[in-house]
Amino acid sequence: MKKGVIISGNLAQDHEFIYPYYRLLEEGIEVDVCLLEGKPVKGILGTTLPPNKNQEVKEINNIKIDDYDILVLPGGVKAMEKVRQEKKIIEFISKFNDQKKTIACICSGAQLLISAKVVKGRKIAGYYSMKDDLINAGANYTDEPAVIDDNIITTAHYKDMGPWMKEALKILYKN
Repeated sequence: MKKGVIISGNLAQDHEFIYPYYRLLEEGIEVDVCLLEGKPVKGILGTTLPPNKNQEVKEINNIKIDDYDILVLPGGVKAMEKVRQEKKIIEFISKFNDQKKTIACICSGAQLLISAKVVKGRKIAGYYSMKDDLINAGANYTDEPAVIDDNIITTAHYKDMGPWMKEALKILYKN
């Protein structure tokens, strides 16, 4: 059985958390949630995250890379500005990438990829306002609906969540 983890924090973009959460569950993938705060939070639109009340919320110290096959990084610029400051989360992302495990990242979640230093020389999508940041970090910026570069699948906007998750799952099942 495949297992995934979603890493985020308070004021994450609700859509970008909820859609991949339920899409992974729909696939029969066990999903853990790791939030910066270590407890349920509110999305930018007011939804309680995680949406299932019985879902345990883990702290970064309580998750191990070897336990997961896919990492999902939702956006939400207010959340990412704080989450990217947690060195253990950034290290987790970097090491997850080093193992070539599937990373599905959307919108301003790309800030975490920049901080983890995994974008240089790679084709990466991120929210439009982050174009300069991605280019300055060495990425080849694009805003296509589902951008695949080896193990990292990105998209710039939640309007493209369907194609993004479809491609992320394809990559997951290839690995």
